[in-house]
Amino acid sequence: MALDYDQILGPELTFKGAVPPPKAPIDGKTVRLEPIEPARHVADLYEVSKSDDTLWNYMGYGPFADQAAMKTWLDGCAASSDPLFFAIIDKATARTVGMLSFMRIDAKGGAIEIGHIWFAPILKQTRQATEAIFLTMRETFDRWGYRRLEWKCNSRNMPSRAAALRFGFTYEGLFRQHLIVRGRNRDTCWFSMLDGEWPEVKAAFERWLDPSNFDAAGKQKKPLAARRPFT
Repeated sequence: MALDYDQILGPELTFKGAVPPPKAPIDGKTVRLEPIEPARHVADLYEVSKSDDTLWNYMGYGPFADQAAMKTWLDGCAASSDPLFFAIIDKATARTVGMLSFMRIDAKGGAIEIGHIWFAPILKQTRQATEAIFLTMRETFDRWGYRRLEWKCNSRNMPSRAAALRFGFTYEGLFRQHLIVRGRNRDTCWFSMLDGEWPEVKAAFERWLDPSNFDAAGKQKKPLAARRPFT
């Protein structure tokens, strides 16, 4: 008797694979994501790295002793294709104000993660910071055709956990004793967003990012969470 795999495993997918992220700029209204170029980005990033003592709390690297040490690290970032690192450029000032990456890239299976996210203090909780995350989502689903976007963080990193939920990710669970970071145990919280959820999330982001949602001082009128019908 022939096995009925539709009944056993569910219907066969038409998905034929996603596109590996290209090493090319990603342009937004207030920020631009640029592939890391150490010589261009290191000066601003080093200044950013000195401006927040808590920046490296949950990272497996940093702080850096000097700009030369950071450039050596950035040289490795620039040579990597997974993770694929981007600098975050504030278009109003042309300054480099943070970094993020696409990582654990599985184009064949349609899954990808964003990580290594860190912002200058002046960028945190701003329109620019939120748009930077929105751009990663837009590229993932609309341009590259992935089925799944992941967000992972140290379980002790409460700001990252809150951000994941604010951005529309779904909490999937806790991976206990997942990693050892700086000689300490890391339990990892896993979050995800699926392609079928993206249209609703995208609409909420576009409403929130619209200039009409900000006053003359650039302060939001309504928070993103309040503008998402699925919360």
